[in-house]
Amino acid sequence: MVTKKKLPIGIEFFQDFKTENYYYVDKTGLIRDLINTRGSVNLFTRPRRFGKSLNMDMLKTFFEIDTDPSLFDGLEISKDTAFCKQHLGKYPVISISLKDVEGDDFQTAYDTLGILVSEEAGRFSFLLESDKLIPAEKKKLNRLIEGDFEKAAYLHNSLRLLTQLLCKHYETPVIALIDEYDVPLDKAHQNGYYPKMTALIRSLFSQALKTNKSLYFAVITGCLRIARESIFTGLNHFKVLSVSDPECAEYFGFTDDEVRKMLEYYGVEKSFANIKEWYNGYHFGHTDVYCPWDVINQCDKLRIKSGAKMEPHWENSSSNAIIQDLIENATEATKAEIEALISGESVEKLLIPELTYTDLDSQDTEIRQSYLWSVLFAAGYLTDIGETSTGLHRLVIPNKEVLGIYEKKINSWFKVKVTSNTETWQKFCTAVETGDAGIVESVFNEFLAESLSIRDTFVRKDMKENYYHGILLGLLKAEGKWIVKSNAESGNGYTDIMLTIPAENAGCVIEMKYAENGAFDSACKEAMRQIEDLGYTAALKQEGIGTIHKYGIACYKKRCRVMYENESCGITICKEYV
Repeated sequence: MVTKKKLPIGIEFFQDFKTENYYYVDKTGLIRDLINTRGSVNLFTRPRRFGKSLNMDMLKTFFEIDTDPSLFDGLEISKDTAFCKQHLGKYPVISISLKDVEGDDFQTAYDTLGILVSEEAGRFSFLLESDKLIPAEKKKLNRLIEGDFEKAAYLHNSLRLLTQLLCKHYETPVIALIDEYDVPLDKAHQNGYYPKMTALIRSLFSQALKTNKSLYFAVITGCLRIARESIFTGLNHFKVLSVSDPECAEYFGFTDDEVRKMLEYYGVEKSFANIKEWYNGYHFGHTDVYCPWDVINQCDKLRIKSGAKMEPHWENSSSNAIIQDLIENATEATKAEIEALISGESVEKLLIPELTYTDLDSQDTEIRQSYLWSVLFAAGYLTDIGETSTGLHRLVIPNKEVLGIYEKKINSWFKVKVTSNTETWQKFCTAVETGDAGIVESVFNEFLAESLSIRDTFVRKDMKENYYHGILLGLLKAEGKWIVKSNAESGNGYTDIMLTIPAENAGCVIEMKYAENGAFDSACKEAMRQIEDLGYTAALKQEGIGTIHKYGIACYKKRCRVMYENESCGITICKEYV
């Protein structure tokens, strides 16, 4: 029996793929393309979890002096023997990641950056024995290794100093790799020391990357393209490769062919259509890509359990606060645009390629939200499907997973808004637990009038039903005295919502339907038939629940209709259509 390679969940070190036998999606073509088309400073911006850090370690492993050439055996780059002979293992490389440079205050973040630089300098402690460096240079290097950054200038000049010492020792210019450059700026913005961190990063980059004869080239990665005047002042050969650029687009994220091959390798190729619906849909340049983090994690679940349900993975790697920001502060026009997006339509927006985090603090809601659209695009919450003749970009939600993020944030915002009106909220809860279907319908209609709705578009009916299901489920769960279950197994199927009201020895079975073209009556009747035919009340009866309220609820845009039956001791004693 042949042992399958392990799936590389969270693996960021390139050498591990060979030494630890992980499955590798070959992205080594990036090495050649980068050398052939590079600028002196190259910025790759991609959403989180799209392989930036792994690609940076791949570059380090390939270029660094004394690397192990066998790590690239059998990979695409190894076929170009002339290129490998010229570049493989030929350069000193400085490599740092700024992903952990954060803190509640500037000093903590400053100290964290100092530790990172000190650790990188420690990799080159052999330079202290170099006969090509003078004592004064060795003293400066030792100060970096010991983490002596009492004077700010020592940290500001640290990367430039390392390039100079390495270049002098090896007599070869240095490659600098800086990963996640914008994380310190994001954290600084959140914690109120953005100007100080901007000044530090600007000085660090300017000294290391500008007019530095010891530097061969640099590669920088991040999620956002921060305005040049903010960070990259004076870099004359600065080259940006964003999600909109076709160059090197296929090296971040997985393509269709790469996903098919992975699924076939693990024997789960039957799940390809579901994988595509959930995790594909990103357009980088002219290339359609999947989120690698999602594909790898879901493939692992499918490998263990055939037919495992699709789950969100990328969603859980961040707070997704930016969507909450967009929704909570939405103007009426923005609400209409969000409705279009969750209905599968596009919105046309002018994308602002360069931003500063302070742009997001504008007191003008309209201006602020115009910036948020650009950040949503850059961060992977929207993707670009084409440009209009007027230069606007047609933005859509890329896939089912990201759609779920929007829906959850909408439901959270909606629940808070509804429950804050205590009187109306209590009226709704009382009606649900007493079976007053007329009040349930009228109050739920009031709630929906204030909500974001889904339009009657090409989006599948089950997805529309799930949207309204999520809205109602969130509201019912807000009543802490009830036991609320979603898609609960009962009878011969799974009812949309089942809730138990212990204080009343009562329960509710609720089936949601989307009323195509406003056909409320037929949709409600279908819901009630489903409750009856599939025996959805069985679980509540087994628990000894005395009174069971059965609701069939149909929704369309911002309207609903409710049908109702009351069953006590297994006998229907009241039937009412509202």
